[in-house]
Amino acid sequence: MTEALKVTGGKSRIKDKALALIPDGNLSACLTCGTCASGCPATGLMDMDPRKYLRMAVLGMDEELEKHPWIWVCTMCKRCYDVCPMHINIPALTFELRSGWPREERPKGILGSCDHHVRSRGGAMGVPFEDFKFTVEDLAEECRQQEGFEELTADIDREGAYFALNQNSREPVTEPDELLPLWKILHKAGADWTYYSDMWGGENYCMFLADDESWEKIVRAQCEHIDKLGCKVFLNTECGHSFFAVWAAIRKFNIPHNFEFRSIVEYYAQWIREGKLKVNSDWNTMGIKFTAQDPCNVVRKSLGDKFADDLRFVVKTAVGEANFVDMHPNKSNNYCCGGGGGSLQAGFTEERQAYGKIKFDQIQATGATYVVTPCHNCHAQIEDMCHVYGGEYHTVHLWTILCLAMGILGENERTYLGPDLADFGLDG
Repeated sequence: MTEALKVTGGKSRIKDKALALIPDGNLSACLTCGTCASGCPATGLMDMDPRKYLRMAVLGMDEELEKHPWIWVCTMCKRCYDVCPMHINIPALTFELRSGWPREERPKGILGSCDHHVRSRGGAMGVPFEDFKFTVEDLAEECRQQEGFEELTADIDREGAYFALNQNSREPVTEPDELLPLWKILHKAGADWTYYSDMWGGENYCMFLADDESWEKIVRAQCEHIDKLGCKVFLNTECGHSFFAVWAAIRKFNIPHNFEFRSIVEYYAQWIREGKLKVNSDWNTMGIKFTAQDPCNVVRKSLGDKFADDLRFVVKTAVGEANFVDMHPNKSNNYCCGGGGGSLQAGFTEERQAYGKIKFDQIQATGATYVVTPCHNCHAQIEDMCHVYGGEYHTVHLWTILCLAMGILGENERTYLGPDLADFGLDG
């Protein structure tokens, strides 16, 4: 008998939680078929896999599981949950076990990002609002120097704007020129939008930390502030986990709100269909091939294949249907890249990179030169996999390709393009 079971008088907290995740609390509901493990890129890492993990839980092996670091390697992508014939929610058990760690012993990278966000009331990098405001104002002035964007606005806390836009703090802090293509798209579409100031960072590492109190605090503050501004739509930028953080928190914590919460990718598709964005693939006469990553958090875990279909419509319109090569499997059944769940800041680099090998192989099999990744964690992970495993593809945001297809991509907005497109469309 383990020490954990001795202390609890034969009861097991983890076993009770596992039983709650099995229909009718029936231990025989888990068929031990291994479907979960066979489809999980984290299988074998740290000598663990989802099937073994669940069996240890239902057997009450608290001591072995309570401090097992595999729970920080599992990205909670829910692929195991989707393929399980008995629909057992293993990711929910991972979240429960994460929450059981003493807070100060959880991965320092995730912990620090969460605390920075709460203290600064900005984002995970702890950037003061005044710095964010200065960056936005400075870049907006720079953008207005470009032909066709003399009237562009990028304001903050404008009451009555239709859209309230969040922003992953990666751009304003480390790559500010990446903001300009996004703003140009909004301008061309005639979108009435504003940033909001309180908890403006889109990312939410408190969710990955399994710190419900802080996760809720961030999203509740965002919702209250946006409602005060009177915005009709809370518009999430190209980031899967920031979408899920809000989408799931509103439901889990029953947060009241008067707006509709949407992804900007959905609006890209809508604006193209409505003719507001003049996107076409005439530029791609070279036959450059593209593929697209389906972010787990916004496809499998929230919006489903409708989002994946919108993503493909946008990419195919911009690069040409004949130049799009899908990964297999794809959409809701796609493999997680290994960048979610906070893994980029969990400190288990070797495990994260081993996890990402399946995604790297998927990309390589397409033969695509570019991987469109509408998610910041996916972007960072897939780019890293290219370096680690010697790939030759380039990882790009969707806004980059849209602006390229519309002929409005500026000279300093091409960080992620390869040499074949780095100067494409520039005068001289």
